[in-house]
Amino acid sequence: MDIKAFEKKAEILKALGHPTRLCIVKRLIDRGGCNVSHMQSCIGLPQSTVSQHISKLKAAGIIQGDRCGLEITYKVVDEDAIKIIESLFND
Repeated sequence: MDIKAFEKKAEILKALGHPTRLCIVKRLIDRGGCNVSHMQSCIGLPQSTVSQHISKLKAAGIIQGDRCGLEITYKVVDEDAIKIIESLFND
């Protein structure tokens, strides 16, 4: 297996390694996507903090945002991240 494949998987694990980012990704999967304001109200953290975590998740290629007017709706686009969340929270 190519070392680049391992690097990509390691980046996903690093990005998911923070409790807040793990929570954000799980909520996005459960809801099929939502905006920062909704995530902020559910998680109970300031919007700026949630936005910083979203930036890290976007940089890792785990989520992407779709803009509609002034609102951006985020959704999980990385299949490996979805599998990880499902294996951790297989209720």
